[in-house]
Amino acid sequence: MRCCWQAGYSILFVALILTPADSRTPPSWRDPSSHAVRFVTVEKGVRLEALDWGGSGKPIVLLAGGGNTAHVFDEFAPKLASDHHVYGITRRGFGASGFSTSDNPLDRLRDDVLAVIGALKLKRPVLAGHSIAGAELSAVATSHPDRIAGLVYLDAAYPYAFESANGPSMKEFQISGPRAPRPADADLASFGSLQKWNAEVYGSRRPESELRQTWDSDSSGRPRKERDFPGAQSFMAIMTSTNRFTRIPVPVLAIFASPHIPENWIARSTNPAVREAGSAYYTAINASTERQARALEAGVPTARVVRLTGAHHIFLSNESDTLREMRAFLVSSK
Repeated sequence: MRCCWQAGYSILFVALILTPADSRTPPSWRDPSSHAVRFVTVEKGVRLEALDWGGSGKPIVLLAGGGNTAHVFDEFAPKLASDHHVYGITRRGFGASGFSTSDNPLDRLRDDVLAVIGALKLKRPVLAGHSIAGAELSAVATSHPDRIAGLVYLDAAYPYAFESANGPSMKEFQISGPRAPRPADADLASFGSLQKWNAEVYGSRRPESELRQTWDSDSSGRPRKERDFPGAQSFMAIMTSTNRFTRIPVPVLAIFASPHIPENWIARSTNPAVREAGSAYYTAINASTERQARALEAGVPTARVVRLTGAHHIFLSNESDTLREMRAFLVSSK
């Protein structure tokens, strides 16, 4: 599957970078982000990591896409904190958050978000989510619209978050593209090297703190392999669920990566087969994305739908545009 991570897997919008619990980060490294960290117990034996970047004004809670932790916002969030109080939640089964299984994963993830909002004593925050977090946003909004002031879908308003008879089915996004390369030994010399490789290959720069959350390291602190996330099992249940959202009863800003730009490694490939497969992949994905954007505009007339030519991690590839749209939306949300 492909989503928030590499091309060459099947589903564009669900990043399954599978991950474990022990980051083994060397004690000499410190996260440079300005956030405070606390843990919120959401059920017996399960605590979730909550990041607080500070700020004043309307609260906003950031939810990462599948395979990521809240640290993926470590460089983006402080720029929002100049005008708003910004928080982030690492969902269960990822990064430093705990995990237990659930018979209904989406309801459980929804309740986790509500539990953290309650524990932090947030009054009607705006929720902003990337990728598969769109399902959590819609689940909260449809069950407890009184608890939030609005939603921001960061390339996240796909059929798992909003379904319409006029839009594409989820199966239309379950297509395969060319398989992404893996980092060479030199790219794994340090987390800085891995960060540089990641940006060159995929076209957007992830914070080093996020890579340290999602990669295992050896005793010398060098990255070795992507971690296994026990929470990844929840995503397929969400993707195949028959419980779809056909209305969104709160103010909405939906930013689509439309058209999606090919990842750097595809655009730069000298292999004709890779370039041909990449072209077919993005042609199909972009057509389905545009249909979904139009379906959302028709089905949720109060939604502001924005199209940006960029990558799936739109808040990284198109940071300034995303910040501008979010700030305008936050001012208008009450």
